[in-house]
Amino acid sequence: MFPGAITDREVASYVIVGAPLDISTSFQPGTRFGPNRIRQFGGSFDDYDRRTDQFFTELSVHDAGDVRAWDDAPEYIEWLTGSVRDAVWDDAVPLLVGGEHTVTAAGVAGVEPDVFVCLDAHLDLRKEYDGNEWSHATITRRTLDELGVERAIVLGARTGSPEEWERAEQDDVTVVPPEEVSEWEPDFDDESVYLSVDIDAADPAFAPGTGTKEPFGLTSREMRDVVRSVAPHADGFDVVEVNDRDDGQAATLAAKLLREFVFSHADAR
Repeated sequence: MFPGAITDREVASYVIVGAPLDISTSFQPGTRFGPNRIRQFGGSFDDYDRRTDQFFTELSVHDAGDVRAWDDAPEYIEWLTGSVRDAVWDDAVPLLVGGEHTVTAAGVAGVEPDVFVCLDAHLDLRKEYDGNEWSHATITRRTLDELGVERAIVLGARTGSPEEWERAEQDDVTVVPPEEVSEWEPDFDDESVYLSVDIDAADPAFAPGTGTKEPFGLTSREMRDVVRSVAPHADGFDVVEVNDRDDGQAATLAAKLLREFVFSHADAR
């Protein structure tokens, strides 16, 4: 159980769902360990948040455990989407913890947002990677082409193929490079928003436990500030791509960002 997620499912305002999918990681695998690692390293934080004057244990968070993954990505995503929709239908905010970035498709399908906001080192605008249309490197493209998202905002991206950069020039994509993220401010009007955090948006110095490291990334504080600013507008959240290849730095950051999302979202309510 995620520390402090003690509320019964029937009355929860936030529902954590673990999604330990780990089948298309293109460099270092291990995302199957991500959800429980995030739970483990989330145990060191104080219950109280001084900034919002709230206790995490009083914010109606429930941990529904993991949806066990198997090696058929489309079938698994369809099943996982059902768990996300269950939370949405109960007027709760789903909080997915991964797991490779592919699982975000379930979060977006369940929430059905207008805008997809993603902290990520990579554009993830490929149609396929290594012949796999369900690769973790295709998620942003999938949200736009298949899941009804009207526009995508990718914060911290610093690498991609020529085809991805060409796709990123279209009107429905905004890319904010790492050096400009600290100045970015959300502008969503009345749009529904989904926030996805790929932990590799952080510079590897802050979060080495991820599958596809990319230097010259964001600081943990810059990621925190984005989560705080987007959370009040968001109807769903995930943090993904955490593996077991470090001493807990990536999982600790992921757990803290999840808590920051909940504190900020609840404070805005």
